[in-house]
Amino acid sequence: MCGIAGWISFRRDLGNERAAVDAMTETMACRGPDDRGTWVDGPAALGHRRLAIIDLAGGRQPMSAEAPEGGTVAMVYSGEVYNFTELREELTARGHRFTTTSDTEVVLRGYLEWGEAVAERLNGMYAFALWDSREQKLVMIRDRMGIKPFYYFPTDDGVLFGSEPKAILANPLVSRRVTLDGLRELFAFVKTPGHAIWDGMREVEPGTVVTVGRGGIRTHVYWSLRTEPHTDDKETTIARVRELLEDIVRRQLVADVPLCTLLSGGLDSSAMTALAARQLGEQGEKVRSFAVDFAGQTEHFVPDAVRATPDTPFVHDVAELCGTEHRDIVLDSRELADPEVRARVIGARDIPAGFGDLDSSLYLLFKAIRQQSTVALSGESADEVFGGYRQFFDEDARRADTFPWLVRFTGSFGDEGSFLAETVAKALDLPGYVRDSYRDAVAGVDRLDGESDFEYRMRVISHLHLTRFVRVLLDRKDRASMANGLEVRVPFCDHRLVQYVYNAPWSLKSFDGREKSLLREATADLLPPSVYDRVKSPYPSTQDPKYLLALQENARNLLAKPAHPVFDLVSRSWLEDAVRPGASDGARTARFGLERVLDLALWTDLYAPTLELA
Repeated sequence: MCGIAGWISFRRDLGNERAAVDAMTETMACRGPDDRGTWVDGPAALGHRRLAIIDLAGGRQPMSAEAPEGGTVAMVYSGEVYNFTELREELTARGHRFTTTSDTEVVLRGYLEWGEAVAERLNGMYAFALWDSREQKLVMIRDRMGIKPFYYFPTDDGVLFGSEPKAILANPLVSRRVTLDGLRELFAFVKTPGHAIWDGMREVEPGTVVTVGRGGIRTHVYWSLRTEPHTDDKETTIARVRELLEDIVRRQLVADVPLCTLLSGGLDSSAMTALAARQLGEQGEKVRSFAVDFAGQTEHFVPDAVRATPDTPFVHDVAELCGTEHRDIVLDSRELADPEVRARVIGARDIPAGFGDLDSSLYLLFKAIRQQSTVALSGESADEVFGGYRQFFDEDARRADTFPWLVRFTGSFGDEGSFLAETVAKALDLPGYVRDSYRDAVAGVDRLDGESDFEYRMRVISHLHLTRFVRVLLDRKDRASMANGLEVRVPFCDHRLVQYVYNAPWSLKSFDGREKSLLREATADLLPPSVYDRVKSPYPSTQDPKYLLALQENARNLLAKPAHPVFDLVSRSWLEDAVRPGASDGARTARFGLERVLDLALWTDLYAPTLELA
């Protein structure tokens, strides 16, 4: 896992722009603390920061190779390809000779053999860019599910690119401008494919190849979810899910550095940890597992409408059954509310995401894990794949003519824009933006011949989660982990599993009337009864009342700065109401708004964006 950056300028010799290339590359230092390198040749400059995972000595980048017919291909690569061993054998049989044992070289020589079609052969999480001097073109490729981030910024004579927006923003050609459309995307929680918030910047979309040449930019989609008949019966489907999971986890346990699992005590992470423990146990090894908790929360937990149980008892049941080397990372309210931690989170994500203590605790969890492990396996994305969220079962969400998670979100946290200044809220017209985005999203969902209205609606809901919602969470996890130099792998995002389960009808995905029925039965023999019977519980959030008090105190400090630019966006009167003693006691809506406002304020401090509000 690494950080990449680069600049293509067909009217410049970038050998004269090394300072700018180095500045872009250094913004990725957190993603790659082990090594750095740049490669410059005329109109092309590539930068790389390395987190060494496989072939620690031989996988240095940028990596280049000479094509048999002449000409150089140079590459910067971030991620992991889990089938690199098979591809290496195939390429060797075709006459290629390798000088390292890294997956990076496999991808590079795969491009020499198959060109852009190499993307179709890869199983993994990746974002990489190749400069092909033979055709004077840049090729950018991103993994199918969008696990690894990848951004680009077209210029008048080429392109800038990077693993994160901060790499692009470091180039003097780029202004830090955010328009109304960018703010709409920031607040609407709809994850429009390709949208990057910053004006002029784009994402390389998942499953896509972007090629930049002297004639311009073209894109090609090499993978997307396909609607296909599912012909397997229940028993065969369950067996196939287990077969896929066994293979996926085995592939993702390969690393030359310490590895662990993220364990929440839910079905997803428990199944993944149990599979890893069994497979490593066959080699005489133990799994390390880590979980997040909050001081006093397990002892004083109060069930609410979102979370019925604390995680820790279930975590310990799994750790005991699987024999993991387990550690709870226990955080307190002081750490979670620390403005310095909030600033580091915003610096990691480049935007004020507004997830509050959910982001802070994840960042601090990964910081603690990094002291003992370099790679972690996560249960992320199983809810989207197997149908685990409550909105899959909520009749209002099922029937709603909008993104189903927004129905649940509004019910729990209220109106997203309640804290915005009235003029800003009117200019943004978030309901209209969401409505248009939803229409675009559902238009691309194909229907099977003879598929019932209900089954098609559930297909649409699954598609929305797999192509919109999951990308928010994948980006969140990547940024929080890589800000600490920790690689997080997501077995449930293997495209073979995603494609197979997506086409299983909802009647099969929920055959026992519960969430994630297929996953539960496929791994039932590995789970403690407590986890098998547990109802889905989201990522934990602190219940300590001192956390809300700390937010209010931070907000009072902000109100003491009447000229702060955040008040161009935020309603001062709303914030004054939210900090009155007792005014927000127990109110999730107010707490969410405070998190949003504090994030926005720090973002304007750190990034000094130019906001175009008209």
